[in-house]
Amino acid sequence: MPVPNGHRPTRRQFLARAAILAAAAPTVGSFLASCSKSGPSSSLPTLTLAAPDRPVKWEIPDDNSPIADGLAPEKNATLQLYNYADYLSPDAVKSFEDTYKTKVQISTFNDTDQALNKIRGGNVDYDIYVPSYDQISKLVSGGLARPINHSYVPNIKNVWPAFTNPWYDQEWRYSVPNFTYTTGIGWRNDQIPADIGALPNPYDALWDPKYKNKTAIIDDWHTAMAMALLRAGKTDVNTSSEGDLKLIGDQLNALVAATSPEVTITMNGDMPAGQIGLAQMWSGDIINSARSYMPDGVSPQILRYWFPQDGNGLVDNDLLIMLRGGKNPVLAHLFINHLLDPEVARQNFAQTGYQPPQNSINPDSLVSSGFIPPNLKSAVVQPAFFDAGYRLLELDPANDAAWQSVWRTFKAGGGA
Repeated sequence: MPVPNGHRPTRRQFLARAAILAAAAPTVGSFLASCSKSGPSSSLPTLTLAAPDRPVKWEIPDDNSPIADGLAPEKNATLQLYNYADYLSPDAVKSFEDTYKTKVQISTFNDTDQALNKIRGGNVDYDIYVPSYDQISKLVSGGLARPINHSYVPNIKNVWPAFTNPWYDQEWRYSVPNFTYTTGIGWRNDQIPADIGALPNPYDALWDPKYKNKTAIIDDWHTAMAMALLRAGKTDVNTSSEGDLKLIGDQLNALVAATSPEVTITMNGDMPAGQIGLAQMWSGDIINSARSYMPDGVSPQILRYWFPQDGNGLVDNDLLIMLRGGKNPVLAHLFINHLLDPEVARQNFAQTGYQPPQNSINPDSLVSSGFIPPNLKSAVVQPAFFDAGYRLLELDPANDAAWQSVWRTFKAGGGA
């Protein structure tokens, strides 16, 4: 995931948040009960939810057919891309503009839930959107996504085989993979001398009072809340259990009391700057820290990253999806194909830190070639992780609302 600029909560706000969590956690059960009483025929929509053990091949309706073969790119056009900030190589954009004599305009968002609400509003004409796969049902079922004509995207052959028939979009009818990433713990060993990865439970470090005011967690509700479950030994990171959701609230409450963490998505810059020493992090951010954000005179050798090397952690990917409301469907296809070119994919990796699932990018050689420093070898994403790892899935509306309720309570202190 990307790292746009954001605002940080104050420590005072986190103390207020702890009190609110303690009061609100018991209300999760009543919230779930009210959802179940409303029944499936209530205002909550029905979604087809994909999972590794429930793969989905999305229908392509007659009124939303793929574009015809062999169409010329739109002339005098500006391709509209809706993306996170700093999540795309400027060189990759420039080479596309030069090749097709067109312009690319990038609009940005900080949060995909807010982005989806804006798309649903219908007053935008973005051609391409960059969500995670946990929004694909909402996009396809809501008639917001444009199906892909595969003849325009021959570079799909360059990606890891699993992504040519992914469980969330069989036959890649509506999506192509963008970046892969794991979620683990990053730290500076000059501020945090302990070997976090060698602890019996590395997640415990973020709850350790001796690191108070030095820590951060990711400002993404599902990612942060799933970490609380993993710390407690739970592996269903998409649970609908009332007890598990209360456990998450209790864990977040204890986290605030113990270390008063920042809730942010700017770890890639904050850690090199010394503002935080220990953080829940996406693998792409720690690599980006090492490659792009270290201050003069500070070596990236101080950075460390832990992720379970058996793959039993959070492992995910995001997508490139064309939107039905876009005005430049041919250019959109061509841009997606452009990003799947091995050279362009490597440009993106070099400038964002996020690893595309490209066959030409050998995970084992990333360290030996010097692309990633040896101390961050654990941040390399391995294809096998997608078999062993835990995936943050799209939730049914009632469960999504229950999770969001716990997270809103956590954020109720304001600021993040």
